[in-house]
Amino acid sequence: MKQLFKNIQGDKAIWAVAGLLALFSFLPVYSASSNLAYMYGDGNTFKFLLKHLAHLLLGFAILYGVHKIPYHYFKGLSIIGLPIVVLLLIFTMAQGNTIDGANASRWIRVPFVGVTFQTSTLAAVVLLTYVARYLTRIKDKVITFKETLLPLWLPVFIVLALILPANFSTTAIIFAMVVVLVFVGGYPLRYLFIILGTGLVVLALFILTAMAFPGAFSNRVDTWISRVENFTDKEDTEGDYQIEIAKIAIASGGVTGLGPGKSVQKNFLPQSSSDFIYAIIVEEFGIVGALFLMFLYLALLFRLVIVAHKSSTLFGKLLVVGVGLPIVFQALINMAVAVELFPVTGQTLPLISSGGTSIWMTCLALGMVLSVAAKREIQKKENESGELVENPLDILSETI
Repeated sequence: MKQLFKNIQGDKAIWAVAGLLALFSFLPVYSASSNLAYMYGDGNTFKFLLKHLAHLLLGFAILYGVHKIPYHYFKGLSIIGLPIVVLLLIFTMAQGNTIDGANASRWIRVPFVGVTFQTSTLAAVVLLTYVARYLTRIKDKVITFKETLLPLWLPVFIVLALILPANFSTTAIIFAMVVVLVFVGGYPLRYLFIILGTGLVVLALFILTAMAFPGAFSNRVDTWISRVENFTDKEDTEGDYQIEIAKIAIASGGVTGLGPGKSVQKNFLPQSSSDFIYAIIVEEFGIVGALFLMFLYLALLFRLVIVAHKSSTLFGKLLVVGVGLPIVFQALINMAVAVELFPVTGQTLPLISSGGTSIWMTCLALGMVLSVAAKREIQKKENESGELVENPLDILSETI
């Protein structure tokens, strides 16, 4: 164990935040999973706890393994990974899964293992890494809008177009993060406004097409519209059931909460162990628990800024912003949905909600951030050994 801690590199505060979030997650997941245990099982919640433990162990194994990889390797890996995730998204969409007529083609089942995997989360990490790599290449170059269309925006819009029919909220988050990333990377503002306008036009055309020809798409658009209407409508309707139960849970929590495992609304709240787990946390741990959780995510945001600022390369800075910022952004959206500051989105609470894909991709992103933070330690060891290791992926990145 001592040797393991000795091999841990990078920002120790990020390691601490990730560990605290993971440890804290066992209490609400174990409590909230009782609903699933009685609805779909024999009432035994222990197996859900073991499943969550397995997801976290694999996630932290991914985190540890990725953080040992020098971050400049991710330039070449993003080029290799981008066509792979596009194929995975096409395969996911081709399955054509529907729930009550709505498109639910978000997951694929891994052969032989039987584990479901949400491909859009992997696509987000790969795409943002690719964008960071491209912005690094055009640094200090005078470029035209036409020159960026194929190498930058075509891959972005292909990935977004493949995710959009089944998952609008994830598409919106990815697009927002790409916009933030290219802005930070120094992409000309006049070109960025053209992309924003184009994106809005394409989205409007997609919605109008889906409404005009319902048979062309499994009508997920109706779900988006109903969620926005329920959010803006002050009257309580049947569509507000989830959010109303979530607000009851939050109001019941008070300052200190009802206590671990004593939530009442978990028995009535759908997705209480994933999308709406924050409401259960507030009910059981009160405002104190809610503020503690928010403090951890804000501490993570603060350390991300520190790591990005200290990075000696533009790619390192952009990589931290690209893959790190969405974690905090997603957490804030999840919390905002629970208190009805935002329409229902289906976004999980990173490292807290149950679900393997969310945990694994969060750990992958944190591993990449920690790889950037560990760069100084790696450089020091290389200087001491006097060895220069050539990276074939760098050669690939420079030639494409």
